[in-house]
Amino acid sequence: MSIDLAPLVLTFKLAAVTTAILFCIGVPFAWWLANTRFRLKPIVEALVAMPLVLPPSVLGFYLLLAFSPEHWFGHWLDQAIGLRLAFSFEGLVLASVIFSFPFLVHPIQAAFQNLPPSLAEAAAVLGKSRWQTFLRVLLPNIKPALLSGAVLGFAHTVGEFGVVLMIGGNLPNQTRVASIAIYDEVESLNYAAANVYAGTLFVISFVILLVVYLVNRRALK
Repeated sequence: MSIDLAPLVLTFKLAAVTTAILFCIGVPFAWWLANTRFRLKPIVEALVAMPLVLPPSVLGFYLLLAFSPEHWFGHWLDQAIGLRLAFSFEGLVLASVIFSFPFLVHPIQAAFQNLPPSLAEAAAVLGKSRWQTFLRVLLPNIKPALLSGAVLGFAHTVGEFGVVLMIGGNLPNQTRVASIAIYDEVESLNYAAANVYAGTLFVISFVILLVVYLVNRRALK
């Protein structure tokens, strides 16, 4: 039995790109949420957490509408910079970043909030700037949370179905990720191929999570 490996490769490429983007924007955002006294913070936190409770197809549907060339935003992207996000890998990345955002932000925000204020105060006394304090003092003290957040974002992207189906469709070598391939094979009653895709995702996800738990357990000793 021959299996097309392209959906698996595309899945992990999508997860890697998404996690890198999430890490770059999510860590500073989590720090801001942990320290801000902004009056509308509860509203911001509720918006960030929406993907945790919102059905993936709902978010995917509205993103599809927004990215469609018939919509003003999608039309502007197409005309201004020649970017079509609907049914493209770039669209999958953006949708995955939005949908996996809280999975990275929440554990890191909690870690920042649990740090003693004396760490930043001591760094300020020693003449460190806020940026130096952030990079050299705060981040090293939340390594387990950084790892957990990155892995949760990665694993959640690997397993996503509803959002990627709505915004990406099922284009071979472009948007047909492993979760979509599993659905296709099951519909075709090709359970052997579906089992290969599903088993691969299961094993890799388990190994990733096991490594995280082992690393965090060692860090707490």
